Amino acid sequence: MSSDPWGRVDETGTVYVRTADGEQVVGSWQAGSPEEALAYFERKYEGLVVEIGLLEKRVKTTDLSTKDAQVAIDHIREQVDAHHAVGDLQALRDRLDKLVATVESRREERKQQRAKQSDEARKAKEDLVTEAEQLAQSDQWRAAGERLRSLVDTWKGLPRLDRKSDDELWHRFSHARSAFSKRRKAHFAQLDAQREEARRTKERLVSEAEALSGSSDWGPTAARYRELMAEWKAAGRAQREHEDDLWNRFRGAQDVFFAARSSVFAERDAEQTENLKLKEELAEEAEKLLPIGDLKAARAAFRSINERWEAIGHVPRDARPKVEGRMHAVERAMQESEETEWRRTNPEARARAAGLTGQLQAAVDKLRTQIDQARAQGNSAKADKLERELEGRQALLDQALKGLQEFGG
Repeated sequence: MSSDPWGRVDETGTVYVRTADGEQVVGSWQAGSPEEALAYFERKYEGLVVEIGLLEKRVKTTDLSTKDAQVAIDHIREQVDAHHAVGDLQALRDRLDKLVATVESRREERKQQRAKQSDEARKAKEDLVTEAEQLAQSDQWRAAGERLRSLVDTWKGLPRLDRKSDDELWHRFSHARSAFSKRRKAHFAQLDAQREEARRTKERLVSEAEALSGSSDWGPTAARYRELMAEWKAAGRAQREHEDDLWNRFRGAQDVFFAARSSVFAERDAEQTENLKLKEELAEEAEKLLPIGDLKAARAAFRSINERWEAIGHVPRDARPKVEGRMHAVERAMQESEETEWRRTNPEARARAAGLTGQLQAAVDKLRTQIDQARAQGNSAKADKLERELEGRQALLDQALKGLQEFGG
């Protein structure tokens, strides 16, 4: 017979383990000595100790599920309860009970963690839905579209909620994306229609611009090109594949016209510059006729200068007023000399001037007599009034005498 603190082997080879409820049969051993029997069943106990230790480590350090942990605990507990090992079985039960409590605690922690994650996932998805619904109204098509695609990727990375909540939020999210896609599709369809209309308009403008490129009606054609340019800008952009080609044709037609006009204008400007030089020389020649002495000779000379002037073409517009003003000044001086000569040599005019002078002289003499009479009578007021009238008549008389002198009177 052999024994230790936790078990014994009787003379029949039966192995017992000591427990709080008394001895329990472990098994029968006939193959060797009692010591070997105890050692065998003690090794089985050590095996259970190791198995429990490994399970405790797995529970603490891995994501072992509660269900799998409980199955493993129950399996070990069955072996302990079967009393097929020699050792402190109650200590094993205590460790298993403590492990059950640990598993339950971790299960509750995980439950709370899942609830927290679920709340966070719900909040995150609600935020995604809110942003998606806001983006659905955006006209920033590229940026909003890229952001919505990014939100989908974010959504896929979030945990699922309960089916009802997840489906409701996904429905709103998907509806917002669909609404944006529908608006964007309608916008670009309208844009395509506008660009097609712009293409047709610009085709017409190009055709007219090309037809005008050979015109030599410079002013009206240049004005029409300005109108065509305004219409071009108002038409909007055509499709990208057409816009550049249409613009190159439109601009090319204008370039042909304006290059031709510039060439003609350059020749015209050179000619007009030469004309200006000739007219300035004639204006200088005409100014040498002043002051006029011999009217007849001056008139003949001016007529010759004017004939040569008329034979010369246009001058630059900005120089025209100055050079023509010089000729007009000579012409006015010539006309004034002619008028003076005419008045001097016209008998009828001289007679009218002499008659007027005589009438004014008689009126002045009469007023002086009346003034003397008023003074003599002591009527100063009447005399003052007559003197004011005399001043006016005397001024007219002086002017008439000056005119009469022009006739040689």
